[in-house]
Amino acid sequence: MAAAAVKWGGCLLRGAVSASCARGFLRHYRATSCGDSTSVLRGDINKMNRVVYKVVLTGGPCGGKTTGQTRLSTFFENLGWRVYRVPETASILLSGGIKFADLTSGQALEFQNNLFKTMVSIENTYFELASTVDQNCLIICDRGTMDASAFVPKEQWDEIMARNGWSSVVEVRDNRYNQIIHMVSAANGAEEFYSLEDHSCRSEDLSLARHLDNKAAAAWVGHPYFDVMDNSCDFDTKIRRTIATVCHRLGIDTGDRLATGSKKFKFLIRPPLPDTSAFPGFQDFEVVHHYLNTGSKRMQTRLRKRGQNGTWSYTHTIRKPEKLGQTVEVKTQISHRDYTNLLEQADRRHLPVYKTRRAFLCNDQYFQLDIYREPHHARCKDLLLLETYSTLPVAELEQRLPPFLCVAGNVTGQAEFSMYNLSLREEWDGQNFYRGPAAEDEVDDQSAAPGGQAPPTSCMCNGS
Repeated sequence: MAAAAVKWGGCLLRGAVSASCARGFLRHYRATSCGDSTSVLRGDINKMNRVVYKVVLTGGPCGGKTTGQTRLSTFFENLGWRVYRVPETASILLSGGIKFADLTSGQALEFQNNLFKTMVSIENTYFELASTVDQNCLIICDRGTMDASAFVPKEQWDEIMARNGWSSVVEVRDNRYNQIIHMVSAANGAEEFYSLEDHSCRSEDLSLARHLDNKAAAAWVGHPYFDVMDNSCDFDTKIRRTIATVCHRLGIDTGDRLATGSKKFKFLIRPPLPDTSAFPGFQDFEVVHHYLNTGSKRMQTRLRKRGQNGTWSYTHTIRKPEKLGQTVEVKTQISHRDYTNLLEQADRRHLPVYKTRRAFLCNDQYFQLDIYREPHHARCKDLLLLETYSTLPVAELEQRLPPFLCVAGNVTGQAEFSMYNLSLREEWDGQNFYRGPAAEDEVDDQSAAPGGQAPPTSCMCNGS
């Protein structure tokens, strides 16, 4: 399948674009009017006439940067973008045994100077690579250069700037990145969720965490595109707001997928799958899930391997027991080596899950179709599940379902269609599958179908 391309504004836009959905994707790349009356795309333009967009995720400890980076990556990869994730330099260095509190003032200055130089070098490696790729490219930096200024006195920061040949903070803060997102620490407004347990390099108590969060925010004040994600909502909404903010800055129309109150819907599709020519422009990804041992059905840990054309990304997800009405889920991008090591903890009660995930736009709605692949349990034979997010009433959403797919029913919230239960090795023996929070695939899966409507039993073959 060759993705369609649209010529617009002198740029060839590639990815999940088709003639029937071109209108929606043209809105993705809205131009903005500048003071000199010229029209430019938000983000840089590389040598291949593609968008290169550099965003920094910053904030105090336990603010959601790790999960935000992972969810941002997946969202933009589904749109056909290349995504690069710049690791946090301080964590790399501190994980080697350095304890900042043990350093003298002179040692601390040298450490911060070398940290700054290392950060710039690592970032430049990704920036230069992005300038050569033939896709639109999102670069997500886990903290940025100005974060270093939050941890040293002003005179030391000025010295570090001078040593590295930076004459103006504008170059380091304003011109280096396209957007800054400050993810407020849970220590500010969500204290019940503040935790140190998942971070080996973290030791801050609540008071220090608040102080560092405020310092990190102050360091970036002045950047022309500085957005703050506070804790006035639940965590999943905070993450969706983060993705929506990046999309807004880029001019990408997400419909209501990221809107407040948007829920995940899941529909069972009746086989056979139509030929690829029936689909609008799409992106196919190969996905493999493994569930890991946790010792408790109230907690879920899983690995995801996701790839396209032989290039893979790896994610480790921990879903914790519900707390104050929220399900806490931490997603972390990991290396292939970590992925291989964690596979040793695979839960033998579950089979690996192999799927092709097809992402596409249709009727101004974003869909993901999961096509289950062998090897799998017999219950997954020919299984096709269509997912989407929407604020629409069920009846209206059903009118927007792809007309080339035969929808057998709305199975939103039904435990027997959760990936956790589908992957169980044993037969269900009636309905003895698990119905607790750990059985859900994603945070929003715990929501039942709006209005409490039962899934229809008749086949809704749109356009048939």
